[in-house]
Amino acid sequence: MSIPPWVAGQSVMWLLAHLYLWARLVRGTTPARSRARRVGTACAVVLATFIPAALITPFFLDIDVSRWIAWPTNIWYGLAIYLLILLILAEPVRLAAALARGRRAKARPEAPDPARRAFLARSIAVTAGAAATSIVGYGMVTALGPPHLEHVTIRLRRGGAQAQGLRIALVGDIHLGPMLGRAHTRRIVDMINRTEADLVAIVGDLVDGTVGQLASAAAPLGDLRSRHGTFFVTGNHEYFSGASAWIEELRDLGVRLLQNERVELPGLDLAGVNDVTGARQDHGPDYDLALGGRDQDRPVILLAHQPIQVNEAMRHGVDLQLSGHTHGGQMVPMNLITSWAQPTLAGHGRFGDTQLYVTKGAGFWGPPVRVGAPPDITIVELAL
Repeated sequence: MSIPPWVAGQSVMWLLAHLYLWARLVRGTTPARSRARRVGTACAVVLATFIPAALITPFFLDIDVSRWIAWPTNIWYGLAIYLLILLILAEPVRLAAALARGRRAKARPEAPDPARRAFLARSIAVTAGAAATSIVGYGMVTALGPPHLEHVTIRLRRGGAQAQGLRIALVGDIHLGPMLGRAHTRRIVDMINRTEADLVAIVGDLVDGTVGQLASAAAPLGDLRSRHGTFFVTGNHEYFSGASAWIEELRDLGVRLLQNERVELPGLDLAGVNDVTGARQDHGPDYDLALGGRDQDRPVILLAHQPIQVNEAMRHGVDLQLSGHTHGGQMVPMNLITSWAQPTLAGHGRFGDTQLYVTKGAGFWGPPVRVGAPPDITIVELAL
């Protein structure tokens, strides 16, 4: 496994964020030089190392060891996100209180009342803490529960009768790793098999770990059943986890890799391209190779991990692109950040003659929390 370049930057960002959390939750609520201040500061220092540990240790430690680190650190990761959001939203209240104190001081000069200021700081801290804990608790129940089974009908602009009614089980972002293992895969496989889909499309980000760490967790994929088989395209996380080894492992499980290639199915072509992250390892997407020289009278469906790849799909006359990657934003309001980088967060979109459908994914990354974006598996039924 290789550490992604963004890990260092995100670790530094979170260390700085913990300075703010310490200022609002410890310094602002406890007397100087008090035992409570010392204990709170020590806790803040320990917690400040949690998120960098969650980001870095899976690349060095055995999966069974990193699991013990991943759970508490990633739960704190989720809590820290919502504490930051709620405390920042409370800043106007602090500002209004400070302005009110300033007006009172001008009208009636008097000694500052530190008790009143501490009461406000503690009230905000308790309220933010209770709200963040409630949100994360709800989000954990959602993230760790079974994926929702969604059904959508998408009408193609061309094609023969053989494509009519074809049902594709679309799943992505399973994210096997220290927190999600074999039972997670088995649940997904059983759900898909019960749908009796015509084919299964896995659109990347299957793993956060090496074959040696997670082969057993991925093994139930070999039990997927459908008329035309199971197809897979790489996601960005495969390239952090040893993509070439995973490609061979999935082949051994009977999963068909679409690496910048396409196959002919009754009534349509199914193509797949590598994720854009693979370009750093000479394994990037090649749309001409996957989509060139085909019969233009046949509809073509493209599997591509990231929705942003629809820009190339449009240029190459793709009828429908199926993607994942976004997790639907995973945690409101973090979806606002994700939406800056991708044209569609979840569901159906249309880009010229090309349609795009994005699954919210069946797993999670980082915090075991989903708020406003429950996990899903989608049955895409084609119509003409």
